[in-house]
Amino acid sequence: MLLIEITNLSKVYKKGEIVVNALKDATLKIDAGEFVSIVGKSGSGKSTLMNLIGGLDSPTSGKIIFNGANLAAMSRKELAIHRRFSVGMIFQSFNLIYYRSALDNIKLALIFGGLSRQSRHKRAQELVEMVGLTGRQDHKPGELSGGESQRVAIARALANKPKVILADEPTGNLDSSTSEEIINHLISLNKSFGITILMVTHDMEIAERVSDKIIRLADGHIFEIKTIQHEIH
Repeated sequence: MLLIEITNLSKVYKKGEIVVNALKDATLKIDAGEFVSIVGKSGSGKSTLMNLIGGLDSPTSGKIIFNGANLAAMSRKELAIHRRFSVGMIFQSFNLIYYRSALDNIKLALIFGGLSRQSRHKRAQELVEMVGLTGRQDHKPGELSGGESQRVAIARALANKPKVILADEPTGNLDSSTSEEIINHLISLNKSFGITILMVTHDMEIAERVSDKIIRLADGHIFEIKTIQHEIH
């Protein structure tokens, strides 16, 4: 089932006389349940593409049809609802509130979801267990390892049951063994729960291993969309 359809999508940033074509005429399709890696060098347009899909930014031209709705035509209020319920975001730097516990960081994502306080607590506890942080939920980010902090971020991203997880270099600040742990969490979410994953990465080896589709960008252009056929054991 088609979930995201992007057509001739472009983003131009202007500051004075400086013009940056961050994304140029991008066209692609992503089906529900796919694990998609977005690869390319710094400045290639990866994060711009993610920000547009996430509703953090608006395109200069083109269309993003997400689950049947055109993000490019949405109001600020509609985009806020899209960010809250349709996508969950995971960042390289975790973006946790340092003076709040792991559990509270997850609960904050639920505040605008219409749940009662008791329901928010129950949902946050379920997510803590899902990402394997039982016993660590009362710790603040400074008391957690990098891998634990990123697992809190994954739980927070899942809070409102999004259709897509957008993971922008989720292992960029982690060592190799912890990176593998986080990748395995994302694979589990994709395979066990059918959540669509879009992951920005510089690591082509990881992309080849985990993805159903790899999108390669350079200088704002999509120059390759590669479908991966995995062996079935």
